[in-house]
Amino acid sequence: YTFRICTYVPGNAAGQNYINVIEMRLNEVENMKVLIIIPAYNEEESIEKVINNLKQNYSQYDYVIINDGSHDNTSEICHKNKYKIIDLPVNLGLTGAFQTGLKYAYKKGYDYAIQFDADGQHRPEFIEPMLNRIKEGYDIVIGSRFINQKKEKSLRMIGSKMLTVAIKITTGKRVADPTSGMRMFSHKMIKEFAQNLNYGPEPDTVSYLLKNGAEISEVPVNMDERVAGESYLNLTNAAKYMVKMLISILFVQNFRKRG
Repeated sequence: YTFRICTYVPGNAAGQNYINVIEMRLNEVENMKVLIIIPAYNEEESIEKVINNLKQNYSQYDYVIINDGSHDNTSEICHKNKYKIIDLPVNLGLTGAFQTGLKYAYKKGYDYAIQFDADGQHRPEFIEPMLNRIKEGYDIVIGSRFINQKKEKSLRMIGSKMLTVAIKITTGKRVADPTSGMRMFSHKMIKEFAQNLNYGPEPDTVSYLLKNGAEISEVPVNMDERVAGESYLNLTNAAKYMVKMLISILFVQNFRKRG
């Protein structure tokens, strides 16, 4: 936002108009709406702690839980506590759950939306620095674990390094933490994701958008270990996931058309 600054002289109508413009613009910035989208699959052991923390300490942000066909008591707990929740009738997977959240964000007119885990791994204190960064004009801001520290030596982190290299090869830009699930989206991206079926919250979509001119930045964050619940990716599926992402980034994205 660009502000016009003036010295106000009492009785000067032009000066008063400038003051009014500044106040209106400041109010627009302050009133920008942020939605925290929380896909949840069998998170009965962690969902209360996550949501109560948001409600008690970060009430300046709105939230919505997307219950992705959980077969435990996730939905019952949310309804008992009167949390804001959308129940999907079947398990659609992370992509379907997240797109449901973005369609909700678009319909409700949110300025920004952030993908946030229901298992307690993501820390809400990092939402503000991500919000400050995206207000600089970025389309997507990624909460990165690896800007200020190196990746540990594990099979999963080797896969993450390979994705970083693949994105660099295909886009010319480096994404330090391509598998981070903590991503914030601008209103423009909310609309694009909401209106296109083949947009998932995955590294290949990040690569595709970078290749097509999207402005993406990373902000350093810390994340906690999952203490309960069920991940979308177990160890076996994680390896398949990495291979799928590599093939998509290196080859499939070349034939993908932006909607």
